[in-house]
Amino acid sequence: MNFKRLQFANRYSHNLAAQLDLPVDGKPHAYAIFAHCFTCTKNLKAVANINRSLTREGIAVLRFDFTGLGQSEGDFADTNFTTNVSDLVDAAIYLEKNYRAPMILIGHSLGGAAVIQAASEIKSAKAVAVIGAPSRTEHVLKHLSDAAKQIEEQGEAEVTLAGRPFHIKKQFLEDLRADHMKDAVKSLKRALLILHSPVDNIVGIENAGEIFQAARHPKSFISLDTADHLLSEQADSRYAGTIIAAWSRKYTETPRREKIREASRESEVTVRLGKTGYTTEISAGSHSLVSDEPESAGGADMGPTPYDYLVAGLGACKAITLRMYADRKKWPLDAIRIGLSHNKIHADDCRDCETREGYLDEIKGTIALEGDLDADQRRRLMEISDRCPVHRTLKGEIRIKFDDR
Repeated sequence: MNFKRLQFANRYSHNLAAQLDLPVDGKPHAYAIFAHCFTCTKNLKAVANINRSLTREGIAVLRFDFTGLGQSEGDFADTNFTTNVSDLVDAAIYLEKNYRAPMILIGHSLGGAAVIQAASEIKSAKAVAVIGAPSRTEHVLKHLSDAAKQIEEQGEAEVTLAGRPFHIKKQFLEDLRADHMKDAVKSLKRALLILHSPVDNIVGIENAGEIFQAARHPKSFISLDTADHLLSEQADSRYAGTIIAAWSRKYTETPRREKIREASRESEVTVRLGKTGYTTEISAGSHSLVSDEPESAGGADMGPTPYDYLVAGLGACKAITLRMYADRKKWPLDAIRIGLSHNKIHADDCRDCETREGYLDEIKGTIALEGDLDADQRRRLMEISDRCPVHRTLKGEIRIKFDDR
């Protein structure tokens, strides 16, 4: 994924570590902020998967570590839910000053509660999406178990959460108990998307119901089926990301995006592959694609292989060419179905090929023409299919040249 490592200062002069996830061409039409879960960090795999879906929609997403967590400055013991909300507001201010104000706010678990409360101070936000969010901030207290009593009596204590020690003070508990979630949800005045798993054993599904009941329209609920609270399975976080990305289109369709689409129609294709794996992001004009290798070849099977795209381009070109010709002739061609495959074959197996040694590429296919066509029309259409521009390109001499930038 294309990204920039950043840091910004919050209102308490702590530098917060951040990452701005970007579309592959580096030209977002909108910005969003992602708030991670309680005691998590911006580097949670589920966050990356969700953000990847948004960047494919042309939306840049700022994710950051809350004060005292991950790589951010500050002492976690001095933070609370209120400081999380203020960190979010400061992140929005940073985006507005240096890039563009965020239109979408996304939060996971307690981060979901935080974005709901921060929304009233982030005027640019048009929509809020929450994943596994609690309907009451004091919900976090039940995960502190017996330590809560010690914190009450001694003013502070060390608590182990998700296998890591955290120093928590009494003010943290008091801040959680000063719960304003219901009022914040009622006065949200933004589109709200709630995603929650019915088998979430950290934040129960009843929390989603309470948020949904308190919220005003437009509001939507999506069940995450068998997902756990942290969306540990990649399929679950990818699904959540796909849903959020599709939902966000309605709230990020701006005149500027239309201008980008218009300007990008003749632009080059941009391809980017990161440090690990084979999952490759592709930007073609205003469209986002992904290519990968199958798991058997060490890939993640996130998209078609490069050769799949090659033969798909040939098939699409043939279908479009046939449709244009039939429409011009006013022939009754109802539909076109083309099947293609690519293989490497030994030169010895090709009697009419110029290549006599080693292996060569073979693309085989079938064309099914649906409609009340006579034999002559079908024959002519098959001839025309070989005249599509991509077919001619693949059969002709191709000059390929790359420069090192």
